Amino acid sequence: MIRIMLSIDAALLGLVFGSFLNVCLSRWPLGDSIVLPRSHCSHCSRILTWWENIPLLSWLALRGRCRTCHASIGWRHPLIEAAVAAVWALQAWQSLRFWTLSTLTQNLDHLVKHPDAILYAIGWAIFLWLLLALAVLDAEHLWLPDWLTLPGILLGFICTVLRTQLLYDEPTWVGPKPPLAANALHGFYGILAAAALVLLIRWVYWLFRRREGIGLGDAKLMALLAAWLGLPGALLAFGLGVVLGTLVAVILLAIPSARTSTSSWALTKLPLGTFLCVGGIVSALWGQPIIATYLHWAGF
Repeated sequence: MIRIMLSIDAALLGLVFGSFLNVCLSRWPLGDSIVLPRSHCSHCSRILTWWENIPLLSWLALRGRCRTCHASIGWRHPLIEAAVAAVWALQAWQSLRFWTLSTLTQNLDHLVKHPDAILYAIGWAIFLWLLLALAVLDAEHLWLPDWLTLPGILLGFICTVLRTQLLYDEPTWVGPKPPLAANALHGFYGILAAAALVLLIRWVYWLFRRREGIGLGDAKLMALLAAWLGLPGALLAFGLGVVLGTLVAVILLAIPSARTSTSSWALTKLPLGTFLCVGGIVSALWGQPIIATYLHWAGF
């Protein structure tokens, strides 16, 4: 029961931050402030009342239209709010899998003694929020801003290294405890390897086609994934993203209007970053069992 309640709390909090993400996604590409002015209709500029800002419920109550000018409020708004709520709830559900009413006191006592676990959970929530933000920005604008990816890489590197080092210091850890420098170097090499993979593909594509096929933002995104998920998790995200991107390309190829609307349909740019972010979310939530199943199937 406690696990269900806390997961619901995470979902409700996700709705709030999903609503904030919608504001960011609408204003970042325009270079506008995300603080001022207050939330307003983008068509008639009327300031929204408090009840028009309730995540999901307001959109449903207004039937997806502005109360004043009746302009359409896109489906992206409720979808983003629901997506943040879903991934945060799933993260909480998995993190609290050992929490029960009988062990509540023991678990809370552990958090008091190890507040780093709370900070790491907050960092992980920020990471999932960032992936959703980058997925939408790349899908709508083919844009992966450095001021999101680069701080995300740094935050992921610091959180992962410190968290891993703290796990080594636990009394339950069996085996030698690597020094902090070795732990940090291992994580740094993983980040470089993930970015180098995309840069290598980008160079090979340019070598044969003499034009850019993959942006540098995708390399930084892969570094972001490796900083949080480790190299195996980032490679899983890359594989899932490539498969998803291929499926989308095949579907577009099968649609006659997509093929006849322009003579250069084959050069249509697809948002690889969006597919990588989706793969990253899957890897973040279910990556360990997927990798373990693959290694078992491969006989390792």
